[in-house]
Amino acid sequence: MDDIALDAAKKTAARTAVDQWVTEDTKILGIGSGSTVVYAVQRIAERVWKEGELTDLICVPSSYQARHLILDYNLNLGDLDRNPNIDVAIDGADEVDRHMVLIKGGGGCLLQEKVVASCAKHFIVVADYTKNSIRLGEQWCRGVPIEVAPMAYVPIKLHIEALFGGEASLRMAKVKAGPIVTDNGNFLLDWKFIANREYDWDEVNRAITLIPGVLETGLFVNMAHKCYYGMANGSVKVQNK
Repeated sequence: MDDIALDAAKKTAARTAVDQWVTEDTKILGIGSGSTVVYAVQRIAERVWKEGELTDLICVPSSYQARHLILDYNLNLGDLDRNPNIDVAIDGADEVDRHMVLIKGGGGCLLQEKVVASCAKHFIVVADYTKNSIRLGEQWCRGVPIEVAPMAYVPIKLHIEALFGGEASLRMAKVKAGPIVTDNGNFLLDWKFIANREYDWDEVNRAITLIPGVLETGLFVNMAHKCYYGMANGSVKVQNK
């Protein structure tokens, strides 16, 4: 399937989720990051500006990209200081397994994304069908992103590898020299876990989070309420918790 068809699948999933979850009762909406979320924001803007709905909706971003999306579409920009209780958060995912454990952070925004998702009564995931797996690692091969304090990345890398195997590597920038720096001024490790090994992802997430210097992991466990996948045939598949 080509990129145009994948984009169409993302658009279908995003628009369906927005129309089902963003209602007149939705006052505070969390906006995630990534290519599929762009279509969600476009649909929200349509409903605000073309259809005259959702005029009081406040959008709370989970990244610099999300903030600019909200501003570009002239939606009401909020923040967690004033809007800590979010009705619905909509975000993408790099991969989702059969238990609705997510890997997120391919774009480097996992810390803020997880904070915003944790503040939401309902966390809704939108994606194309290539993100839907039986087990993590089937389709997403870049590993679990982990945001870390720059001074601690080497001991954290060694600690994770000793605990769970695999290999954790510092994510390097493609244009600038040196490592990628997150919106929060931290580094990213990508932990390529052992393929086909059964992991208790809740246990793994807790253990990694407890390592000094780890700010957050890209494992979202027991967080998503529903996942909407745009399928190759133009339909939308819904996965429930």
